[in-house]
Amino acid sequence: MKFKSLIFNRRGFSLVELLVVMVIIGLLASLVAPKLFPKLGKGKQAAAKAQIELYGEALDHFRLDTGRYPTTQEGLNALITNPGGVAKWEGPYLKKGIAADPWGAPYIYQAPGTHGDYDLSSYGRDAKPGGEGEDADIFSWQ
Repeated sequence: MKFKSLIFNRRGFSLVELLVVMVIIGLLASLVAPKLFPKLGKGKQAAAKAQIELYGEALDHFRLDTGRYPTTQEGLNALITNPGGVAKWEGPYLKKGIAADPWGAPYIYQAPGTHGDYDLSSYGRDAKPGGEGEDADIFSWQ
């Protein structure tokens, strides 16, 4: 009988105890969150740089096979599908399709480029030329 009474006499947390715990969690979150958010933006920039490098390698493989880079009109899609009977095309040169940049905008491709055989870039978070921090542009030639 005493065993049964111990099971049914448990008490829960009071409202005051729950509020104190919620306040402590809120204070901890307010201290930690500002230090984590800037790193999120740097992570997206690093991801964009890595994608640009990956696309650059695929463009180089395309050129080795065909003797040229895709034209601006053919774009990066030429790495996935043969753009109209290009001789010696041995693609696809990417395992997956062409992804948008980490902010959801398409990469800007131009060939011939003004800084090399091709220019590949992302305008960053603001999707506009220029900017600083997370809004800074990311280029294949830098």
